[in-house]
Amino acid sequence: MKKNLGNVDRVVRILIAVVFAVLYFTGTVTGVLGIILLILGAVFVVTSIVSFCPIYWSLGWSDKKEA
Repeated sequence: MKKNLGNVDRVVRILIAVVFAVLYFTGTVTGVLGIILLILGAVFVVTSIVSFCPIYWSLGWSDKKEA
């Protein structure tokens, strides 16, 4: 699995995941939408940790600078 996420993309994904978690746990977003945002936030965290996004890979995109 070749890394395809750069540092900026990883940080943005983590920040979005934190916003989703805050919205859910403060009760601002509830119900099905809250659960969907929480799951999406978890996916963002996992893809940030492994620096790999399957959607980027399937589209042939890469945010990772080649050294």
